[in-house]
Amino acid sequence: MLEQLLIFTRGGLILWTCRELGNALKGSPIDTLIRSCLLEERSGDASYNYDAPGASYSLKWTFHNDLGLVFVAVYQRILHLLYVDDLLAAVKREFSQIYDEKRTEYRDFDEIFRQLKAEAEARAEDLKKANPVGRTVAGGGGNSNSKKQGLGHKVGSEGGGGGKKKSSGGDGDGDGDRKKGGRLENGHTNDNFVVVKETNLKGSSVNGKENESSNLGAFDVNRLQKLRSKGGNGKKGGDGAVSAKGPSKAEPPKKAVKKNRVWDDSTPETKLDFTDHGADDGGDRKVDFLAKEQGESMMDKDEVVSSDSEDEEEEDGDDTGKNSKPDAKKKGWFSSMFQSIAGKANLEKSDLEPALKALKDRLMTKNVAEEIAEKLCESVAASLEGKKLASFTRISSTVHAAMEEALVRILTPRRSIDILRDVHAAKEQRKPYVVVFVGVNGVGKSTNLAKVAYWLQQHNVSVMMAACDTFRSGAVEQLRTHARRLEIPIFEKGYEKDPAVVAKEAIQEASRNGSDVVLVDTAGRMQDNEPLMRALSKLIYLNNPDLVLFVGEALVGNDAVDQLSKFNQKLADLSTSSTPRLIDGILLTKFDTIDDKVGAALSMVYISGAPVMFVGCGQSYTDLKKLNVKSIVKTLLK
Repeated sequence: MLEQLLIFTRGGLILWTCRELGNALKGSPIDTLIRSCLLEERSGDASYNYDAPGASYSLKWTFHNDLGLVFVAVYQRILHLLYVDDLLAAVKREFSQIYDEKRTEYRDFDEIFRQLKAEAEARAEDLKKANPVGRTVAGGGGNSNSKKQGLGHKVGSEGGGGGKKKSSGGDGDGDGDRKKGGRLENGHTNDNFVVVKETNLKGSSVNGKENESSNLGAFDVNRLQKLRSKGGNGKKGGDGAVSAKGPSKAEPPKKAVKKNRVWDDSTPETKLDFTDHGADDGGDRKVDFLAKEQGESMMDKDEVVSSDSEDEEEEDGDDTGKNSKPDAKKKGWFSSMFQSIAGKANLEKSDLEPALKALKDRLMTKNVAEEIAEKLCESVAASLEGKKLASFTRISSTVHAAMEEALVRILTPRRSIDILRDVHAAKEQRKPYVVVFVGVNGVGKSTNLAKVAYWLQQHNVSVMMAACDTFRSGAVEQLRTHARRLEIPIFEKGYEKDPAVVAKEAIQEASRNGSDVVLVDTAGRMQDNEPLMRALSKLIYLNNPDLVLFVGEALVGNDAVDQLSKFNQKLADLSTSSTPRLIDGILLTKFDTIDDKVGAALSMVYISGAPVMFVGCGQSYTDLKKLNVKSIVKTLLK
């Protein structure tokens, strides 16, 4: 059953709601749709799912861009209503005919809507009767034997011949082909997957040499061990003798085996401390004060973006870029110019596709994830389709301007992220401001934590570090070195301790000694490592930090989507709270190494909705700055 249908302007004025439905929605699905989807340039998506206590909704929408109207339908997700898209299109068509900018009430549309809804339901019912197979597939239930049989027939037709297709052993990727079910080897399959018979290649010859491997892609371990036992290096001469270069019968020297280090409470701290404290009174004393001599942090300096006009690589709307493929149906130069001068009645999706294709390729060359670039182009197309092209305006220019507005809207934070203000607010409440740094391995969490500490010190904020990376060897010593150089206290409990408990004790210690901020360093972990992700979720739940910063590299491309989405998903799934804490902000490291490949910033913000709060751009403590949104957008579209 349809729960609600709403018509409102892009400015937020509600013009009409279906009073006949009159269902009270649980939660705020419409507001969440606007904040999380429409304003975040996700309007190209087919639908949006909203979960509330006791209800799960699906929302679908469409736009009338020329009139600036939004049409939204809400229904229970479990119902799988097939007529919603058809109903939205009919409502959009009929309402646009009676719309008047001066009117704010449309009670006369109630009867029209009832008729449109009845017609849409009747068409959907006729479609179910005419296509029962399509109904089962769309409904997600029913008997799927026909679907399986069709799949088996397709696979058999592709691989059954065997003459034109490569065998799975040809290029070493047979396992992948078996998993995907893309080929049929030895002609035999079942309903769910393709079964490939193993081929014994023993005794076969390749280029006149005997191949003794029993499985594809594997090597004979026994043969390799025999070669090693003879002292050879794996190379044979013409008569099969071992090369004289190898060592003789003399026994090889024994390899030194590293003794396992034992971490327990009985081990004295001095034994575990491998840092050089002897130089504290000498040369390293200069290093301790080096941070104070480095000057002002780049966070407090405004980056100037050049306003000089650049050479744009845009062509006409129907011949939009070097990457677009030639099309026999393209309009001539005169037709395109006349359209630019006279204006076009309404832009269609086919008019926008060449310009969007060029923009998508441009974004991907700047390291934007392919999935994100495609969704952005779909969103821009949804915002321009049906809109009238202004006179003396090219389609490419219109698409470029719309994409620029979309990128600025995505990268601009939705809320204030003034950390210094939040620190002072927490200080007034007599509690420390807690920041937890999380991320995958090797991205520079500890180094950039020290940069943040240095920036806070410059603003007369007392900082304490918490060494909660009790997993990686040397992590405590690394953070201790930064603390000594910056002359700030550090709270540590050594290794193999529960990081959640260490963080809790650090916050309690900061409350006692009057520290304003606690910077919590955590162990790097891959997004698929469930035990470590569970420990991180426990740390965040137990200590309820004020800010959870995800530290990510600016070098990543498509992997940024996987990292952030899975981090958020794991934090939500593994939390014991009904309202789990997710990532609040992003610290982007190694930004000075990427030149114009700045797309990772866009990918991370788009997939998480969290703003980029810090950008690491060098090796010294001062090399930390804010993200300049205008500069990033200019680079992405250049």
